[in-house]
Amino acid sequence: MDPAPSSTSSAITLHINGEKHRLSIDHRTTLLDALRERLDLTGTKKGCDQGQCGACTVLVDKRRVVSCLSLAVAAEGREVTTIEGVAEGAELHPVQQAFLDLDGYQCGYCTPGQICSAIGVIEEHAAGWPSAVTDDVGIEAAPVPLTPDEIRERMSGNLCRCGAYVSIVQAVSRAAASYEGDRTPEAVKEAAV
Repeated sequence: MDPAPSSTSSAITLHINGEKHRLSIDHRTTLLDALRERLDLTGTKKGCDQGQCGACTVLVDKRRVVSCLSLAVAAEGREVTTIEGVAEGAELHPVQQAFLDLDGYQCGYCTPGQICSAIGVIEEHAAGWPSAVTDDVGIEAAPVPLTPDEIRERMSGNLCRCGAYVSIVQAVSRAAASYEGDRTPEAVKEAAV
């Protein structure tokens, strides 16, 4: 049984992977620790615990977040998606399938964060967000192709200690191409909101 809320804890409801979870949680608890230790969602990995490796990346309201630096109480009322929630039932998410098909992993430890980050990258790119390597960021600029350089820059916050970067870039590129076939300009604008 959870302890009653106090001056150092709160009763919160987290919306994770489409389900509501009611918790009494210490204000200092990170989203990562709430996911792993309180809700047994261990797909999200604890790597550096300092926001440097990206192994703990999840999606909060469809945007990438390193959960080791995010407080659980700050996620209340927001939709959190972990690696356990990206597939549609038995059908893998296109990014998961591309990682599987192209060996975008070796030991697999960073893979959940890589996949969540890649999903965020593809959505950001589809919405027209520039990166540090985007040549023309002007408002009238044409959509930027999601080149290997763009992918590498956009995924640079996710480290792979095994060095599977070539396959990761290929997987993100393949998944992005599958998204483009399914995306209308209206769907892209809606996803960006």
